[in-house]
Amino acid sequence: MTAPSWSILRLMSHVIVTPVPCLQDNYAYLVHEQGSTEALVVDASESAPVLAALAERGLTARAVLSTHHHFDHVGGNLELKRALPGLEIVGSEYDRERIPGLTRALAHHGGADLAGLSVRALAVPGHTLGAVAFVIGDTVFTGDTLFIAGCGRMFEGDAKMMSHSLLDELASLPDETRVYCGHEYTVANARFAISVDGDNAAVRELLARAEKARAAGIATVPSTIADEKRHNPFLRVADPGFLATLGLSDSVSGFAQLRKAKDSF
Repeated sequence: MTAPSWSILRLMSHVIVTPVPCLQDNYAYLVHEQGSTEALVVDASESAPVLAALAERGLTARAVLSTHHHFDHVGGNLELKRALPGLEIVGSEYDRERIPGLTRALAHHGGADLAGLSVRALAVPGHTLGAVAFVIGDTVFTGDTLFIAGCGRMFEGDAKMMSHSLLDELASLPDETRVYCGHEYTVANARFAISVDGDNAAVRELLARAEKARAAGIATVPSTIADEKRHNPFLRVADPGFLATLGLSDSVSGFAQLRKAKDSF
């Protein structure tokens, strides 16, 4: 069963997003324009839950958007392509050889019109070198680059690259942009955030809400860019005051220290 969002108000948009829980803690997403039966799928880690969610809602998938090549985000691509003839698979041009079934490669700021929606790709390397975020209307799908109150590990990039992706690309989106990430990590991320930013009321409030939502089986997505600027320590490194509490003077070294601390938290 698809977990409901914890904030119905945040779904008031012409772009309708349905989280589809997959694997242990992944999210795939169904995305469609209000009133349309044509949909996009984001990060199809497995096919069966996605096909079931499409059928339950009477939606027809026209394309899969893959944020990066890791198997827990693309494992369902080929099965979906076999089940849905004509399905497009869209990803980064960097990952032409790494995303199964890729039919359309997008460059940084490249766009495509799919299922009646305008899709824009943002290159956000760091977690992987080919990582992209997909912007659709007032919504961004960040994969494993930006999580609620956290960010992904740097498997292929470095701190300078990842901090640029977070601070200069994603944090520059409009504050009201809804953020849908690739995993349900909010409770663990908020606990880490409190360990480094314990005087921040926004972090404490986030943890309380996230724990309550998860206890009820409710997804903690979406967040917003404005929310993340308030409670995500990996975005707060842009704040000189927060950096000062860490004893650092620049955002890249601050990010690197936080990511190292989170890796062992």
